[in-house]
Amino acid sequence: MDGPWPIVMSDSVSTQDGPPEISVVVPLHNEQETLVELYRRLSLALRSLGITYEILLVNDGSRDATPGMIARLQESDQNLVALHLSRNFGHQAAVTAGLDHARGLVVAIMDGDLQDPPELLPELVALWRDGNDVVYAVRRQRQEGVLKRFGYFAFYRLMRAMSDLEIPLDSGDFCLMDRQVVDALNGLPERLRFVRGLRSFVGFRQVGLPYDRPAREAGTSKYPLRRLVALAVDGLVSFSSRPLRMVTYLGIASATAAAAMMVWALVDAFGTRSAPRGWASTIIVVLFMGAIQLISLGIIGEYIRMIFLEAKQRPTYLVMKPRPVIVRRSRPKKRSLAEPHSPLRGPHRYRGSEPPRQRPSQSRHGFDAETIV
Repeated sequence: MDGPWPIVMSDSVSTQDGPPEISVVVPLHNEQETLVELYRRLSLALRSLGITYEILLVNDGSRDATPGMIARLQESDQNLVALHLSRNFGHQAAVTAGLDHARGLVVAIMDGDLQDPPELLPELVALWRDGNDVVYAVRRQRQEGVLKRFGYFAFYRLMRAMSDLEIPLDSGDFCLMDRQVVDALNGLPERLRFVRGLRSFVGFRQVGLPYDRPAREAGTSKYPLRRLVALAVDGLVSFSSRPLRMVTYLGIASATAAAAMMVWALVDAFGTRSAPRGWASTIIVVLFMGAIQLISLGIIGEYIRMIFLEAKQRPTYLVMKPRPVIVRRSRPKKRSLAEPHSPLRGPHRYRGSEPPRQRPSQSRHGFDAETIV
């Protein structure tokens, strides 16, 4: 990205000698249009608190100029930490990676599209200082399309009705959490993460802060309808067993309806009705029963899918490490056939096997891939 960079130099106390007082986790996926403005506003909000901080930018497999812009911002701010995932693992995986690597005594989560205002952080911190362990932002109004607003409205109310937990209405991932809450979240074994549901599951003292969610300032939404539907399904399957119970209820209702239809058919068969029997009622019953069976199989399939993915125990994310700088050297002189191999470079360095490879370091939910030199 060319042009002037409105970079705000941090004048907070260095956080290198110990953990910062607050960490802000920001997942990013192709956010080159908003990244610089986000950094400027977020730095101003954190500096106004007068405490040590770190900004943890999680690059979720961006394919635009976002990685390079993060590198340039890092050069000017020692409190900015970058985490580059090996591919696009999704928003919830990026948030999980940030929580696993955040060092702050309190940790905030916010989106990188500026729809979560950084200026709200001082109010979140103030409510945390009042004794609350979790302060989540509640979206009072949304500056988005009618279809998306209706989808969010229906999703949160369906989650409230179907979930075994009391998940706050209209609250996303924008929140501030105490260190003990973050440690509790990081200790949960789920690999398919629905962070706002897990946040409700762990409990502690929680309070909401209403705010008006502004429209996106630049760029396009990285959460299309397809991903929103997938997130809604994962949330329902992860935090509710009621859909499975509904399958049982549908089966009982279908069996009752089938018994009633059988009685009606027997009465009609032995009655005095002379009109020829049509196919309409038969087709309706067959289609209705087929639809119920397919819906039931789909619900059961979602739970089996969740079990299958969890059973594989694949990491939620993978973190890339910076590549080492390769220095080209002059080509060595040719050796004669009689000259023995160098003990450091020849085939006798590792007798009969390849050199041992270092095992990647692993957190509970992801891997930090080490570079093998």
